[in-house]
Amino acid sequence: MSRDARWKALLELLVERGRLDVEEAAAELEVSAATIRRDFDQLAEQQMLVRTRGGAVVHGVSYELPLRYKTARHASEKQRIAKAVADLIAPGEAVGLTGGTTTTEVARALAVRSDLASGSPALTVVTNALNIANELAVRPQFKIVVTGGVARPQSYELIGPLADGVLSQITIDVAVLGVVGFDVTHGAAAHDEAEAAINRLLCERAERVVVAADSSKLGHRAFARICAADAVNTLVTDTAADPEILHRFEEAGVQVVAV
Repeated sequence: MSRDARWKALLELLVERGRLDVEEAAAELEVSAATIRRDFDQLAEQQMLVRTRGGAVVHGVSYELPLRYKTARHASEKQRIAKAVADLIAPGEAVGLTGGTTTTEVARALAVRSDLASGSPALTVVTNALNIANELAVRPQFKIVVTGGVARPQSYELIGPLADGVLSQITIDVAVLGVVGFDVTHGAAAHDEAEAAINRLLCERAERVVVAADSSKLGHRAFARICAADAVNTLVTDTAADPEILHRFEEAGVQVVAV
């Protein structure tokens, strides 16, 4: 296992459990205790965790795993979801993409669609996510509109009043939201209130709203609300989702697509 893969696995375990012992982590990852100690020390230097005697704990009370460490989580589900979301978007439409691992996969799925290989433009993409803009900017048939703002390092998203200024001047056909949690009662949510504010404005400028969320996000809430469940037209998730939760979304008027 490479160092990057180990670090991703360690941070995921740490977020799930809150605390990890060296011996416990070594057994789970099938590497030596000395390797885990070195990994913990290096991650502590980057302020990704707090080193303790014999192990590590999460850094801070409220912890959000940075985007670059989340790409391996539910990867196959996210790719299926992304393709299904991309199929909902018609050539020539203007689509808004928020930041996140699932929306990044949606961008990649759009990039390889054969019917979007040409056009003027084949698609207009509005995003506040620097990584998504970077991946799609090499596609000359796509018109890429990037909001202004201050970069948030955890998600590569631009936030703040500069982003507000751009979004208030445009309208889009569909907004695709990546979320931390999506619940019938509490709606769609993010960790950060400034990020949620930009995502909310993107929804308000859209004709329809699609939430792209794997089953681990459903039935959960997070600190900052983006929008109510009844503001969402379509939820695209995976087949591991709880049928009762999906039924509650459908009762609330949300079209559910499980792939």
